[in-house]
Amino acid sequence: MAKPNLDKRNLLQRRIASFGHAFRGIWMALRSELHLQFHAVATVVVIGLGFYFELTATEWMMVALAVGTVWSAELVNTAIEALTDLVSPEYHPLAGKAKDVAAGAVLVAAIAAMLVGLFIFGPRLLALLH
Repeated sequence: MAKPNLDKRNLLQRRIASFGHAFRGIWMALRSELHLQFHAVATVVVIGLGFYFELTATEWMMVALAVGTVWSAELVNTAIEALTDLVSPEYHPLAGKAKDVAAGAVLVAAIAAMLVGLFIFGPRLLALLH
């Protein structure tokens, strides 16, 4: 006879632990990656501006998607760099390519986020100057 309650409890514990691992990964990357620290500061500034300018729900969604995309790209880039360093401690052209492409993904996400920010905050910031 199966033990359904124990199996469900074990599954729930594993799911909860997986969130802990994910948060630990974010924290480790945040502590070690200068670019992610820059993105963290930018995120705080953007959130502050969002409250100051009283963004609409749609604008908040666009900002959240842009910020989340940049953070996700940066975290994946960090993981690829770490794994590449592990499997190829010496320089190899394919390892360099992997790192460059991952960094390029972050750049694309950051440029897209910057454009979102310009469209949403640009007119409001210009209005403050006039």
